Formats: sequence, structure tokens, C-alpha cells
Amino acid sequence: MKFLYVFFFVALFSNCDNSKNQKKKEIKEIAREIMIAAKNCALITIDSLGVANVRTMDPFLPEDDFTVFMGTNSKSLKVKQIRNNNKVTLYYFDSKSVSYVTLQGTAEIVNEQKMKEKYWKTAWENFYKNRTTDFLLIKFVPNKANVISEKYNLLGDAITWETPQINFQK
Repeated sequence: MKFLYVFFFVALFSNCDNSKNQKKKEIKEIAREIMIAAKNCALITIDSLGVANVRTMDPFLPEDDFTVFMGTNSKSLKVKQIRNNNKVTLYYFDSKSVSYVTLQGTAEIVNEQKMKEKYWKTAWENFYKNRTTDFLLIKFVPNKANVISEKYNLLGDAITWETPQINFQK
């Protein structure tokens, strides 16, 4: 009889781990879907006075690890702000599904020609007179994400409104 109890508790707790892993996977899949549907995102940087600056970006689709690449002008204020404080936030909102993803992480400025060729959109040609000198990449690497999706009934806590979260560091 003791064997059955031990077996039951082992099975119960191993299913809890699988359930947590499954839920984490589902949340990631939902987050990716929202990011793709949103098309654009808001990049939020912090200036030298501690003020948040928000601008709309045309990002590439998220990588498997949710790294996001974006193009920018080498002379833009966001480049200076990222170099001074690389902690940034990306915000994706899909109005059709009433869903959003907020990613917090770090950004770095990339000026490698091979990477700039890989992450280039022909629609950007009019924005950069000299792609070699005027165009840079922003590489965003997330630490965590908050996800809300009415479509998938992935909602915040009823009392605290704390949102479902993905931790990328683990």
C-alpha cells in the first residue's frame, strides 16, 4: 500500500512540473502569435534625466529565444539613449485579439555589415541614403515578458491584475 501512495505522489508532482512546463510553452506560443499579429511595437528607452521615451518600430519577427532585431538611423536619439542605458522595454499590442506582450530586457547597437544585410527590409530604402553609415541594428534580448490575451483567456489576477509572465533567464 505504501508503494501506491509513493507512486501517486510522484505521479502527481511530476504532472505538476509537466503542467507548468506546458503552460510556459503555451504562454510563449501565445506571446509569439501576438507579436507577429501586432506587426509594429513600441520601443521604450530611458533618457539621461530618467524620462521614458517611446517610439514606434518596425521589428523583425522574434527569434526562437525572443531576441528581436530592429533597424534605426545611426544618428537617432534612441542610439545615444541605448548606449547610455541599455535597459529597454518593447510593447506589442494586437487590437484584433485584445492582446499585448510587454518585454523587458537589454538592447545593444549592432554595426556588423553581415548582420545589417541579414536584417534589412527593402521598404526602408528611402529612409537611409547610405546603408553602410546611416543604418544600424538594435538587438533586443528579453529578460522577462508579461502577456495578456482575451482571445486565449490569458488574463491578469482578478485582484492584483498581475499578468502571466515568462522569465527568459531560467
